[in-house]
Amino acid sequence: MKYLLKLIITSLLAGTLLACGSNDSIDTVKVGVIAGPEMDLMEVAQDIAAKQFNLKVKIVSFNDYSMPNTALNDGSINANIFQHQPYLTESNAAHGSHLVAIAKTFIYPMAVYSKSVGDITKTPSKAVVAIPNDPSNGARALLLLQKANLIKLKNGGSPKSSKLDIVNNPKLLNIKELDAAQLPRLLTDVDLAVINTNYAIPAGLLPTRDALLMEGVDSLYANLIVVREQDKENEHLKQLVTAFQSPEVVAKADELFAKQAIKAW
Repeated sequence: MKYLLKLIITSLLAGTLLACGSNDSIDTVKVGVIAGPEMDLMEVAQDIAAKQFNLKVKIVSFNDYSMPNTALNDGSINANIFQHQPYLTESNAAHGSHLVAIAKTFIYPMAVYSKSVGDITKTPSKAVVAIPNDPSNGARALLLLQKANLIKLKNGGSPKSSKLDIVNNPKLLNIKELDAAQLPRLLTDVDLAVINTNYAIPAGLLPTRDALLMEGVDSLYANLIVVREQDKENEHLKQLVTAFQSPEVVAKADELFAKQAIKAW
């Protein structure tokens, strides 16, 4: 009986130590990213983490935007880098998860472009304005048009705003919701178009050079480093943040995004 009791106590102690170790001593940080340029940035951060902190970082690639948060929530990965705060808030609400941001990375600014208007304050009455037709980017575009004082949104606007929330449209703008990827090609057919950077750059449009107005460092849409709530003080994840926010990663972002990615920290 004494032997059995001793065995149970030993097992419980071992389990406690393993549980603590799983949270406080992550041997390899697994980071989820969407396949593409941000994977290139993460590879630079991976190298910095190894050199500066002797920290192993394993990059886990996803092609579906719904998967990195699922994998983080179930513990398959320790962090992910792909989303902004409005997306994270919506994801937590939809899935009952408790994922939190521990740092910002870059803003890939949405901007207003035109082939016919040279000054956004001189936008003509009844101008045709194209914005993305998906709810997230549509709201983001409306917030930018509000920043330009072209419209006013109900209660100041939010990441859930839609055309129905426009309470003042003094120039009687004709706002058309169209496929985000097609907006650069349609620029000659409209007066203004609000375009995401990932679609603007391949079309030869640079926000800092060509935009009438672009998002700044105060944007709600900075990308984030996200972890589970219980891991937000983990030292290795803090080291990951330092590695990602290094000058080397900034230099790589300048190279990949033609100096259009805005450092958000």
